[in-house]
Amino acid sequence: MRADARKNYSHLLAVARDVIAEYGADASLRDIARQADVGLATLYRHFPTREALLEALLRTSLDVLTRKAADLGSSMAPDEALSLWLPDAVAFVRSYNGVVAVMAAALDDSNSALHASCTSLRAAGARLLEQAQAAGTARNDLDGTDLFGIIGALGWLGGQPAFASRADRLVDIVVAGAILQTGE
Repeated sequence: MRADARKNYSHLLAVARDVIAEYGADASLRDIARQADVGLATLYRHFPTREALLEALLRTSLDVLTRKAADLGSSMAPDEALSLWLPDAVAFVRSYNGVVAVMAAALDDSNSALHASCTSLRAAGARLLEQAQAAGTARNDLDGTDLFGIIGALGWLGGQPAFASRADRLVDIVVAGAILQTGE
């Protein structure tokens, strides 16, 4: 990629990150191009679809969360690993309004640009959950898809103004009360 094209690509991603964080996953691509001070054709040359733009924007964060799950799962007690990882996953989902629906749809669409990243994230969470279940510290009636759904629900809820101030507390309640077993 030429230097000017690489610069446009990086700039478009930075602007898209801000616009999508503010207006959600359905933000106008025309507005992203306008705010990046490039033509719509330039945006489409780099990102032929909205999903391609979202994949480029979200992939790094999804990959970081996937690696973090593996690191935590190999370095600490399973319940601690899950308790530390889950709030980060929820915070990621909460940071982009509308991304829950996009990620949920990508799980069922193997042709989606986001399918591989979302599937990897779900599998990483499932491994943490399975480790905690094997240790007897997590409910056995949950699976990775349930956990992915819980992350999405908590992320969406935390993005709602009426619940934003309670978002972290709600994550803690769900982890302690619905996922982990207290041994009582």
